[in-house]
Amino acid sequence: MQNSAPLDRFFTITFNLLLDLLWLLRLGLGSRATLAAENLFLRKQLALYLDRRVKPQRASDATRLTLVFLSTLFAWKDALTIVKPDTFIRWHRQGFRLFWKWKSKPRGRPRLPAELQKLITEMALSNCTWGEERIAAELLLKLGLRISPRTVRRYMPARQGPRRGPSSQRWMTFVRNHADMLACDFFVTVTAGFQVLYVFVILDVRTRRIAHFNVTAHPTADWTLQQFREVITEEKRYRFLIHDRDSIYSADLDAALKSMGLSILKTPLRAPQANAFCERLGGTIRRECLDFLIALSERHLARILKEWVAHYNRGRPHSSLGPGSPEPSEGIPAPSISGHRIPCGHRVVRSPVLGGLHHEYRLEKVAA
Repeated sequence: MQNSAPLDRFFTITFNLLLDLLWLLRLGLGSRATLAAENLFLRKQLALYLDRRVKPQRASDATRLTLVFLSTLFAWKDALTIVKPDTFIRWHRQGFRLFWKWKSKPRGRPRLPAELQKLITEMALSNCTWGEERIAAELLLKLGLRISPRTVRRYMPARQGPRRGPSSQRWMTFVRNHADMLACDFFVTVTAGFQVLYVFVILDVRTRRIAHFNVTAHPTADWTLQQFREVITEEKRYRFLIHDRDSIYSADLDAALKSMGLSILKTPLRAPQANAFCERLGGTIRRECLDFLIALSERHLARILKEWVAHYNRGRPHSSLGPGSPEPSEGIPAPSISGHRIPCGHRVVRSPVLGGLHHEYRLEKVAA
């Protein structure tokens, strides 16, 4: 709609100018005495408005152009009444600028096609250490597109935030390069009988999948080591483990974990942000589950968390994954993006989680 506004304005001005031109031709065909009488008749009527000092209506662009054109045919200063001479001269200058803007041709090389501009922007965003020369070389050697580095720089997006050095990388790039990484943490919850229970979670950092969880009232190093034995198997091995400096992570526990092939990464003192993924997970469990439910016992809490963890791994969208799910359901094809309409022959089915605290939605074919 915004792009059509200038075009509509152009057609309106052109139409009004044609009407004024036809009216001028009609007046030119009449006798001189008739034209002089009509001119005097209009001046007398205009004098009545000037005596009352009535403010005239704002002139349109077509009216301004018509007045500027007519001013070249006679001495216009005595006949000008609705505006000041300086304003009239400014109208003439604006028309002069518009004329030369229309007549002048754009200089310089033509702009790159939109798809090529988009490609350069995507390459710059996806490769934070690349400059214009690196992108220009990539386009030339791999795609056969000869574009100068100066032209590439023109279409590169402006950097947001602090400028990174050539050796920097994004945090998600670092995580992918250390994909086989686990993070673990404890957090507490209180039952209806005011019993303090400890929830232990192990998170796969790359997939955001909760690899394991358990609940106990008396956590020990041996109990914690047993939780890791249930996660780390011959089929699935990990390289790194992040944990804080809690006393439960004893030297014997770390030695046993190292014998499983794990490299232990201890967070600094009083720096929970160093274990940000697992700390965020603990907050998510509270905000989406435990803040709305009261556990009656250790077994009841384990049953609640079992249902919520299944929802977290399979049914809950994760924005950090694109969005996506840590464990996509097998056998169910991904729905095709169809805009704002539900695909024909399908209906939306919802499944309650934790008694309706959350719901999962999916498409289901309607039976014929």
